[in-house]
Amino acid sequence: MPGRKFFIPLVILALWFGGRAWYFTPNVGALDTAADFTAMRADGKTFSLHDLRGRYVLLDFWGSWCGPCRRESPDLVQLNQQTRDRLTIVSIAIERDSAAWQRAITKDHRNWPYQVMDQTNSFKFLSGNVASLYGIKQVPTNYLIDPEGIVIGLNLPLNQIVEKLK
Repeated sequence: MPGRKFFIPLVILALWFGGRAWYFTPNVGALDTAADFTAMRADGKTFSLHDLRGRYVLLDFWGSWCGPCRRESPDLVQLNQQTRDRLTIVSIAIERDSAAWQRAITKDHRNWPYQVMDQTNSFKFLSGNVASLYGIKQVPTNYLIDPEGIVIGLNLPLNQIVEKLK
């Protein structure tokens, strides 16, 4: 049966792509209420995501070890400068090494106050507390949250965030 030799590879490909899509789908999606968390900022102050209600918030999951994250930093700095009166950026670095995290913040000019290190034991599984809460499986990942705490965007290109705020 000639069709059979094409059917099995197609099933395998479908399972692979389907499994990959399922694995990389975060726990919190668009139109969900953003999961609240409490964390310590780089300056030693504690905050809760709930404290930022009433403002647009961009959760930016990244890592000092992540090339695409680091290449995105200049655009994120520019976004912060353009929107700081309307948008609060919360950068959540999934890290094992706090010194590397601090160096990356300085080198990349990530000067906004909400810098959080989410300690992980495994870069393969991104197992930090906040990353696990949101089901983060890859970085960079971002969430745009409206003033009521509802996720209105997931993995938006940074240039589209300004448009969403209008």
